[in-house]
Amino acid sequence: MSCIDADVLRQNCEHCRECDACCRANARPSLLSRVVLSVVACLLALTTLVLAGNAAAALPEDSVYRLDAQLVDQDGHRFAFADAQGEVRLASMFYATCPYVCPMLVEQLKAIEHALDQPARARLRVLLVSLEAERDTPEVLAQVAAQRRIDTARWTLAQPRADDLRKLAAVLGVQYRKLPDGEFNHSTVISLLAPDGRVLAQTSRLGGEPDPEFIAAVSAALAADTN
Repeated sequence: MSCIDADVLRQNCEHCRECDACCRANARPSLLSRVVLSVVACLLALTTLVLAGNAAAALPEDSVYRLDAQLVDQDGHRFAFADAQGEVRLASMFYATCPYVCPMLVEQLKAIEHALDQPARARLRVLLVSLEAERDTPEVLAQVAAQRRIDTARWTLAQPRADDLRKLAAVLGVQYRKLPDGEFNHSTVISLLAPDGRVLAQTSRLGGEPDPEFIAAVSAALAADTN
């Protein structure tokens, strides 16, 4: 800074006796600047909340995605339950150490997929939420996906928060009870969810051919989603 510049600064800084001190004082953000930045940050946060509220308001009253629940997938990615909207999806609940019923549930979901033609199968998504919120970590879920040869490009295995477990089970129509030995007694309901979260159909059939009426509902939902 030139001496002329320093003189100008000293004239505008009555209490400053040193040129470099005055420069430092003028380099600091003004109170007005800090206030403006704070207001902008608040407005951005408010806009985010309003957009989230509008998205929820746009959902039908019976949408499962109105539920405020947080999950973590097999890759460790955190997401809100409502983030699953926008695609036709099959949803159910399981747990990693389930010895009999859950493997059958996974195979039944695969059978439903295989009953569809390839283009429809490619657009169908699957969400499996764990009943064991504490033990079924992303690492455990990733192992299950590998063992069961699950296509994680289309399937999501998710660990919920313990506080959200009951609420998720309720909206998905799954009943469960934890047994003294740590296992779970649970229903095997598979829900067909519309992109907006409405439950279009449900089935509890395990083993053998999938319910033809349920397959028809899945096909119709996928066909409608292309229009």
